[in-house]
Amino acid sequence: MPDLILVLDEGTTSTRAVAFDRGGAIVATAARPVTQHYPASGWVEHDADELWTLSRDCLDEVAREVGPERIACLGLTNQRETVVFWDAASGDAIAPAIVWQDRRGADLCDRWRDAGLEPAVQAATGLVLDPYFSASKIAWALANWPAVADAAASGRLRLGTVDAWLLHKLTGGAVHATDATNASRTLLMNLASCRWAPALIDRFGVPATALPAITDCAGVLGTATIAGRAIPITGCAGDQHAAAIGQACLSPGMVKATYGTGTFVLAHAGSAPPASAHRLLATLAWRLDGEAAYALEGSVFTSGAAVQWLRDGLAVIAAAPETEALAASVADSGGVVVVPAFTGLGAPHWRADVRGLITGITAATSRAHLARATLEAVAQQTADLLDALAADGVAATRLRVDGGMVANDWLCLHIADVLGIPVERPRVIETTALGAAMLAGVGVGWFANLAEASAMHTVDRVFTPAVDAPARATGRERWAKAVRQALTA
Repeated sequence: MPDLILVLDEGTTSTRAVAFDRGGAIVATAARPVTQHYPASGWVEHDADELWTLSRDCLDEVAREVGPERIACLGLTNQRETVVFWDAASGDAIAPAIVWQDRRGADLCDRWRDAGLEPAVQAATGLVLDPYFSASKIAWALANWPAVADAAASGRLRLGTVDAWLLHKLTGGAVHATDATNASRTLLMNLASCRWAPALIDRFGVPATALPAITDCAGVLGTATIAGRAIPITGCAGDQHAAAIGQACLSPGMVKATYGTGTFVLAHAGSAPPASAHRLLATLAWRLDGEAAYALEGSVFTSGAAVQWLRDGLAVIAAAPETEALAASVADSGGVVVVPAFTGLGAPHWRADVRGLITGITAATSRAHLARATLEAVAQQTADLLDALAADGVAATRLRVDGGMVANDWLCLHIADVLGIPVERPRVIETTALGAAMLAGVGVGWFANLAEASAMHTVDRVFTPAVDAPARATGRERWAKAVRQALTA
């Protein structure tokens, strides 16, 4: 009898398959690294065929390990905003996938902003005009890649975020759909109606026939064949939405932060689209049975990627876990501040043109100071987002954290110190996959609703602030000064 939920978590730097039992425990996993391609400054691409191959291999590996007959359903979660282009006739990708981090659409966004489009776009979608989102990536591809333009002209073009590509491949081309959370990140969906916005589709030059249908986050979305067995796909959400669900942020005011390549803070905002006066994003939390829940979101583009830079770019560390001991080995950062704006600054600044800087270096600066300052930047950027949330009326009293970085106890405690509130880490820190499992469990009928599914979420540890308010304020001012330098450089 099927007793497991299989999840495909297709992220920016890795693809993972995870099998969960009904209690939320991980039974088996498989993972593969995703190749990053940087064809020009500010450009980031993935090979769409590689994403599919890695996904298929991970799913098959886990299914064979646990026995495919034990799998009740499949849940999907994915890197958002990344766009894939394929041919409806052949089913094959016809161009590289343009990754969410990619900034090639910055000039287009500037032109649209100069034309006065941003207020209407934000009112309709909850988003700002930034190359982070999918619309400028699509417009750029149509203008610069002949294969994409030709497919659009002949009506053969299909496009979508990574979930749509995976649904297409998993179902053998039978399904062209995207869930509402992913659609909400394209600049093309009306946030209130959860439908494509014809005026925006026309204004950005996107062929409507190429877009997928928008679905709920739970229910039977299609059928995949995994390890020789037909398995229903019953849950799907973008990674940050899935993480909020996996953290059981099911009531207004609950806030989570996911620390991966970037940092993403979502605050549950209720059943009506919220509005931010402080450059946060209004987005979906989920949509079930045609009913939407909403969130405010702040996005930091570089967090784990900064640790990766310490390892691969500077050779300061050999492996990411070394940063914990290095940070703890010094009393402070020695005055060093790192602003890791490698691909611009996200919320609340939204400056695609800004680049990173390091201040306060002296002859006494060591690799330990640099590692500590890099982790401190993660905490400080989180505080920037929570300050913006508080200004918008959502004052967090507790932060639920997840993602690969929060295995670092020093970082979790430092986040608590900088925020001045408790930080709660779950037993399963990869809550993106857990949230997709919860949705799939609802979709297959294991659970009546997300509240019932939230029994899969359990707490591992709570980190309590250990510094006083004056010390916290000093650190915040030092960080703010460095950000001002980056913004004006």
